[in-house]
Amino acid sequence: RKGASALLPVINTNTNSLCSPSLFIFIVAVLEGKIVISKLGDNATLSCIYPGKELSLNNLRVYWQIDDVQEQCSVVHALISGQDNESEQCIHFKNRTQLLWDRLGEGDFSLLLLNVSQSDERKYKCVVLQTNEYTRVVHQEKVVLRLAASYSQPILSGPVTNSDSTGEVTFSCSSDNGYPEPNVYWINRTDNSRMLPSELSITLHDDGTYSVLSTLKVKATSDMQIECFIENKRLQENISANYTQEKQNNDSNTESHKDLEKGGRGAQAAGIISIVILLALLAVLICWLWKHRSSKLVSYTDVQTNGDNRKLNSPV
Repeated sequence: RKGASALLPVINTNTNSLCSPSLFIFIVAVLEGKIVISKLGDNATLSCIYPGKELSLNNLRVYWQIDDVQEQCSVVHALISGQDNESEQCIHFKNRTQLLWDRLGEGDFSLLLLNVSQSDERKYKCVVLQTNEYTRVVHQEKVVLRLAASYSQPILSGPVTNSDSTGEVTFSCSSDNGYPEPNVYWINRTDNSRMLPSELSITLHDDGTYSVLSTLKVKATSDMQIECFIENKRLQENISANYTQEKQNNDSNTESHKDLEKGGRGAQAAGIISIVILLALLAVLICWLWKHRSSKLVSYTDVQTNGDNRKLNSPV
């Protein structure tokens, strides 16, 4: 009991100290234990460190237990005289637990729990006993394991015009494979106001994860900007998908502009080809005229030469 009392803080009787937030957090930590958050399927390390001098494992017993008196089997892992002891280990934890052997001599009795699932989401207790002249508890810690899984990127569908002629449209937002249950928010980005969903459905699957589907009905406007948020508070993750009416219009205008540009480029190419063809025909015509004129000049020169020769040969 002397060793246990040494772990307790010295509390000032001053009222301000008793009401301080730091003291409140300390008390909650002592009562609840450390909180470890791990993703489904990952390996989780449950911390248990005895801040004392180097220890002889031959004189130690280390027990990792489920901290629940109603559990029929509570032994998660046991180390006795430097050797793992599986005789009392719960079947659920068989071949799924490991101590960090290279750190045991330094007082680090942390437990590695492999391939965690929802059934591992419990409060655990690490108890270290020293067996010299008599057995006594020299250290103990409590650890709370909380599990989580990231939700998929939300898919935002809509708007779908309602058939009741009220001018309303419906959006739907869905996401899958997350844990624990999410919070879903709809935000009107034109004024950043929060909107209440029309329906919210959360489904638990066989693998322990959740899928969520939320719908929203709003009055249709020309500048709708709707955003859906899926929040996993445990992982402090907040992912979203959005719809912007202006963006849709801009996309249509951009496509039309691209079509016009393509049409303009096509007409320009056709014009260039036409000019090249005309120039080629003109070159052919010029060549033909040049050859035709050259042949006429040759014929005229021959006639003139023959005439001159006849004059020279005629008698005077």
